[in-house]
Amino acid sequence: MKYQQRDFTPELRAKIEDTERVLKNHIELVLRENKSVFAEGNLDLSLHREGQDPFKPGYSSSILTGAVDEDGELIDLHIINIWESERVILRLPISKNIPGSKVIGELIDELLEEVKLEIKEYMEEQLEPDAKK
Repeated sequence: MKYQQRDFTPELRAKIEDTERVLKNHIELVLRENKSVFAEGNLDLSLHREGQDPFKPGYSSSILTGAVDEDGELIDLHIINIWESERVILRLPISKNIPGSKVIGELIDELLEEVKLEIKEYMEEQLEPDAKK
């Protein structure tokens, strides 16, 4: 769901932080439950954040999942964006504060249970014997 700068309220900030916290806790649970798989180094699952303030341009949070190759590089990367804010003018992203530009944000539309299921399905897909090359 897209939000305009005028919609950046303490309630929205709390919703973003709560969503990130719930998904971070879920990731930690998945990592604990599948400790042996992650210890082998075949898969990676993490919450990634850039920036400090969710309402500042350049802030983003997402879940990164992927298989790890022999060199430690993520392959078959799957990204689930949680929140992203950016500065735009005429709907085009820009990096500088130009007069007339606005800050917008986009929050994941999916329910948290759907995101958790998406993570589970992706992990199961990666663990299938024919998925490993």
